[in-house]
Amino acid sequence: MLGNWLKTSLLMAAIVALFGVVGAALGGGQGMLLALLLGGVMNFFAYWFSDKMVLSMYSAREVDEASAPMFYDLVRELAKRVGLPMPKVYLIDAKQPNALATGRNPEHAAVAATSGILQLLSAQELRAVMAHELAHVKHRDILTSTIAATMAGAISSLVNFFMFFGGRGNERPNPIVGLLLLIFAPLAAMLIQLAISRAREFDADHGSAEICGDPRALAAALEKIERYAKTTPLNVAEQHPETAQMMIINPLSGGGIAGLFSTHPSTQERIARLLAMAR
Repeated sequence: MLGNWLKTSLLMAAIVALFGVVGAALGGGQGMLLALLLGGVMNFFAYWFSDKMVLSMYSAREVDEASAPMFYDLVRELAKRVGLPMPKVYLIDAKQPNALATGRNPEHAAVAATSGILQLLSAQELRAVMAHELAHVKHRDILTSTIAATMAGAISSLVNFFMFFGGRGNERPNPIVGLLLLIFAPLAAMLIQLAISRAREFDADHGSAEICGDPRALAAALEKIERYAKTTPLNVAEQHPETAQMMIINPLSGGGIAGLFSTHPSTQERIARLLAMAR
């Protein structure tokens, strides 16, 4: 728990520092102070509301045992097995098979799955996927990923703010500097995410195998999701690539600068580790 709180604190500090660098480059000392203030406000907002923001982006709808009895009961059984409070359960109307967990702690957690993943996977494979998401909740790394998604997206907004309203005094920032920052500031935020997120997926895979006792089921699920995700776009993720690292499999098509980096480890390596556990 202490390790994840340390990671979260370092992430928040790094993002605020990045805000300051961007503000200084575009607005001098005054811009840096304004950006640091904005970064602090964004950190506060991200801590309390980023999970709701992410779920809203994906138009996720909350379900219960009346509206989605099989899915809800599956999550409830797994949460009880792992000793977690019952999280809120959401469905995302999207063809791409994928799933995510969000929230600031196990007492305020939510798990979500796309309609595509419910149609694609067998019951045992879906169980393994949701166990993976609950492992994220148990490991308390959902706050880290949720804050990273929100703050990385805010970097682009900060650059746009300075480009629109001006920099030092009444002068507009240099358009070339602004363009470079518009490209590389979000990329720097993504690299901060990369430094934190990859190990989380291996840990959650291991946690799923422990919860379900069936690492082969998750391996089979990852193989299916990877295959279908490559050919089925998830439009919201393409519009908000900073949220991609929250998914069990990278949902991006691979286009653009965001596609040059992946916040997820190789699916083949994940499958290999799971099969090694099974043996």
